[in-house]
Amino acid sequence: MSPPGERLPLRERKKAATRARILEVAQQLFEQRGYDDVTVAEIADGADVSVKTLFVYFRSKEDLAFADTALLDALVAAVRSRERSPARAVGQVLEGALDAPGPAGLEGYFRRAGDAPALRSRLLRLWAECEDAVAEALADESPPEPADRLAAIALVGIVRSFTAPEVRRVAAEADDPDAETAALRSWLADAVRRVELMGPSVPARTPPGHETATVARDQGTPGSAEHPRGRRSP
Repeated sequence: MSPPGERLPLRERKKAATRARILEVAQQLFEQRGYDDVTVAEIADGADVSVKTLFVYFRSKEDLAFADTALLDALVAAVRSRERSPARAVGQVLEGALDAPGPAGLEGYFRRAGDAPALRSRLLRLWAECEDAVAEALADESPPEPADRLAAIALVGIVRSFTAPEVRRVAAEADDPDAETAALRSWLADAVRRVELMGPSVPARTPPGHETATVARDQGTPGSAEHPRGRRSP
């Protein structure tokens, strides 16, 4: 790997550009037509490469569907930052993704893979990996505890719910794209609220000099998000 700030050699830049082009074409086709209705040959043709070259960069068609981990990486980073409760951190990332257009948006992300039977097992593995990462983020550089795992399950559940047939049906019943986004945003707010009500939240990080205010705030009533009983849960 080249040192920070040093430009990659031309060969490496060409390889990175080819990989990005293949992935961009695949994401666009998956979003437009669904995973099952797109062939590897069509992706290769759209990216101006041979099928053999495509498989140099991606081992399988499944890898193309899940190569972009930016959304899940952002979720883990938001939980780790502790600038707000974990549920609200997840909600804020997903709120931004709802507003993002095309493949980068939340709707595009799940349209590419969420309904494809062929990807079901891979999607379950993706959720498990995301759950592990969230549990580690909640543990804050210590080995995760059972409460961290329970919290991670609930937090990843917010994201997973967008692939659930019940939520997809609500979105499909909307009259237009704006109404669909509004329905998904309403569900997101409700999901975040429900997870927060499940128990005390993992506290946000306290900025230096604010410790006294935090202690006073943490004397909340039992069952509230501020009450100190129990260190971690959703």
